[in-house]
Amino acid sequence: MRAAIALVALCAASALLSAQTPAPPQGPDQPTFRAGVTLVTTDAIPRDPDGRFVPDLAKDDFVVLEDGVEQKIESFVLVHGGRTFNLLQAPSQVIVPEGIVLPPTRRPPDTSESGRILVIFIDDLHFEPEYTPHVRRIVRQLAETLMHDGDLVAMVSSGPSAIEIEPTLDRKLIISASERIRGSAPNAAEIFKMLETSSGPGDIRYRAQVAFQTMYSMVGSLDQVRNRRKAVLYISPGYDLDPFALGRASKDHIMGGRYSDPMKELIDQENPYFKMGAITADVDLFLLMKELTLTANRANATLFTIDPRGLAGVVDASQYLDQSDWRTFLQKTQSSLRFLAEETGGFAVVNDNDFEGAFKRIDALTSDYYVLGYYSSNPDPTRRVRSLEISVQRP
Repeated sequence: MRAAIALVALCAASALLSAQTPAPPQGPDQPTFRAGVTLVTTDAIPRDPDGRFVPDLAKDDFVVLEDGVEQKIESFVLVHGGRTFNLLQAPSQVIVPEGIVLPPTRRPPDTSESGRILVIFIDDLHFEPEYTPHVRRIVRQLAETLMHDGDLVAMVSSGPSAIEIEPTLDRKLIISASERIRGSAPNAAEIFKMLETSSGPGDIRYRAQVAFQTMYSMVGSLDQVRNRRKAVLYISPGYDLDPFALGRASKDHIMGGRYSDPMKELIDQENPYFKMGAITADVDLFLLMKELTLTANRANATLFTIDPRGLAGVVDASQYLDQSDWRTFLQKTQSSLRFLAEETGGFAVVNDNDFEGAFKRIDALTSDYYVLGYYSSNPDPTRRVRSLEISVQRP
């Protein structure tokens, strides 16, 4: 009997010891692998030959190819008129007495995913103070024309306006925040007085870097949003990291090169270090814009750039600026806005005073679309870039 009790105690002690002994650590030859499957979603906007949106397509009408391999559509959502409908969700069963004919039931909207994500970016570091009332009016017009019930709207500024509004459904909050907008960009006469550095005049390049960094953060955060149309309303006069180069090159006139030979100063090699900013200005601006457009495309967000200057004319004589220099500056800044918009599937509102018409066009582009989702049949994580092609089989 004592032997049996001792044996039981020994077994219990052995079990307790084994329970307290930690598991041996995994060596270098025992790696841990993590695997996961992600639903890939993308937007599709089919239109008929007259440019009208086609709202009656079914899942089988679409063909999705990834790197040339057809994918199976697992989720299929229609957003029409700003309302979201999950077309794969089974309709609720309703018991109808015999002999009663009812019209076909319509699927209720998916209110949990209804509406769009709109981001309003106010680049107050790059429009002059005299444009402040005009930009405020544009934002109020945008809120009244473009915002609908169910839309989540965020608003942020790049400079002294100090606007940072988290996504909200409150249209009045956006309108009230517009009163805080104030431009701070230097005009041409002030740029001529700036100290020349190796990066160009004064803080021109730093202002652009701050604006783009602000947008990187905002657009990058949109990558976490699924099954919503994401549009960025980018209000800015555009970018030129080496503005009014000919006028600044003159030394005969303190305000510009109107009365001198600027080409003589541009080819002067006495101090090439301070000409490096002019040489790299366009390259550096392209890199900033390219990184922003890549970030927007990864987040499936569309940029719509809006130039608050509207229909551009001649420059004010008080700026002491030659008209050819002004036209070059205008062409560069407008081209930067077109690049940002067209590289993300949007369009640029430049050299145009019809902002209400532009907002209605943006509303049409962002209110009607399909959201297709699939699980990639190629799980190879080393393929960081995929080629995606969507087509409609129905004529």
